[in-house]
Amino acid sequence: MDSPEAGGDGGVARDVVSLAGEGMGPVLVHGGGKAITRALAEAGEAAEFVQGMRVTCEAAVRIVERVLSQEINPQIVNTINRLGGKAKGFSGTEIFACRKLWLSGPGGERLDPGFVGEVTGVQTEPLQECVKNGIIPVVSPTARGLDGRIYNCNADVAAAEAAIALRAERLVFMSDVPGLLRDAKNPKTLIECLSSAEVEGLKKSGVIDRGMIPKVDSAVRAARAGVKEIFFVDGRLAHALLLKMSVNGMMGTRIVL
Repeated sequence: MDSPEAGGDGGVARDVVSLAGEGMGPVLVHGGGKAITRALAEAGEAAEFVQGMRVTCEAAVRIVERVLSQEINPQIVNTINRLGGKAKGFSGTEIFACRKLWLSGPGGERLDPGFVGEVTGVQTEPLQECVKNGIIPVVSPTARGLDGRIYNCNADVAAAEAAIALRAERLVFMSDVPGLLRDAKNPKTLIECLSSAEVEGLKKSGVIDRGMIPKVDSAVRAARAGVKEIFFVDGRLAHALLLKMSVNGMMGTRIVL
């Protein structure tokens, strides 16, 4: 499960605790884009994105790791524990291995987003050990590169790779939008079911754009790898995660092959 906003007032965290109590064994991979942007601004670094990926220089990646792994991650762990659950935090560098990510420009040129990683491996043993003992693993989306350096990874991509490696049955992406919208300004244009065959056309038309690109691409990859149920859910709605996981409530966007 991916959730960028699992801390705060504990709404999502409360649902995660409930799911763990029902024996579902949730694994939480969190983001923190807004907090990172604020921290970078305070350090005089501008936020820049290419194809939904945050361009990350060497100075910025140190800030990213601090915000994600030393600030947001412990906050989420503490919230889960305060709500009666048991959680253990992991820096993504303990769980994810990566190689440097290169992007392709419109003309096929190579684009360098800096210290951004493409997840190539997942250490599943620590996560499985937690789940076996009723502990909720909480993982930040950074990774250790082949060169031993820390890289920033997209949280949606990291969550999908974790789900694939763990052979999870369900993957839920949570954000602050209702799901995939045909018109980003109109919630009534929600796409309730998205097939992989539609993705390229929706990219060309601009429906899938910016941060939705890595989210949708990683969801399709997870579906093709055998994750049975994949959803985009609005984390702002009360108990959205619990409803989706427990009773499959009609909300958000479902990804199918």
